Amino acid sequence: MKAQQYKETRPAEHFTPFHERTRRQRAGWTYELTRMGLTLYLLPLFRARCIDSQHVPDYGPVIVAPNHFSFLDHFFAAVFLRRKMQFMSKSQLFKPPMQFIYTHGGVFPVMRGHRDQEAFITARTILERGGVVTMYAEGGRSRTGELGEPKAGIGRLALETGAPVVPTAIAGSAKVRDWKRLQFPKVTIQYGTPFRFDRVEHPTRDQAMAASEVIFEEIRALYGGLQAGGRRRAVRASRAARRGARARAHPATD
Repeated sequence: MKAQQYKETRPAEHFTPFHERTRRQRAGWTYELTRMGLTLYLLPLFRARCIDSQHVPDYGPVIVAPNHFSFLDHFFAAVFLRRKMQFMSKSQLFKPPMQFIYTHGGVFPVMRGHRDQEAFITARTILERGGVVTMYAEGGRSRTGELGEPKAGIGRLALETGAPVVPTAIAGSAKVRDWKRLQFPKVTIQYGTPFRFDRVEHPTRDQAMAASEVIFEEIRALYGGLQAGGRRRAVRASRAARRGARARAHPATD
């Protein structure tokens, strides 16, 4: 397996145009074109199924916080939602010719191995205009096949903005690379109930890490449920929960 490059060696100024464009504009036609092309290719192969997409608010700022196994997790997290997501992604991806697709398709860079303040400014700008930011709770991909550990970044963004956080589990994508052996794992995406933290203008690292751990516990619970009970049980539980919610909202009267 190819080793990951953990520290970006290019100067921060190299990524300024990508941040400036993302702060000015929402994801454009490239987003829709990429989603359409990947949908036709990937959904039939990986038999992807989404559970509880209604948990992602229809409007307003949202942080979608998935676990991360595969380079395709961007697609799996976004394909079932009508809203366009904008993704914080490692700066190593921003190289010709794909950097055009990324920056016009809603992706903005974060410099690995650095305290990249520009990435957080861009993420806050997106949320301030009512957009959706997807940020992986583990920071980078877990390459062990098991969930990794949360990083402080997701907690920091949640505290600084006070935006709702939607914990998200992606199960099955750890084996996406098996397509090289003509094996296509079944991928399931489940969105959890959104929650938010009281806003903290300048959270300490300890505060940010504590918030990240809270978020990741929710992700871990969702992921564990998918792993232990499988997709069918999760779908049945989701349907039962929705029926219960409707019954409570509209109780029967004599």
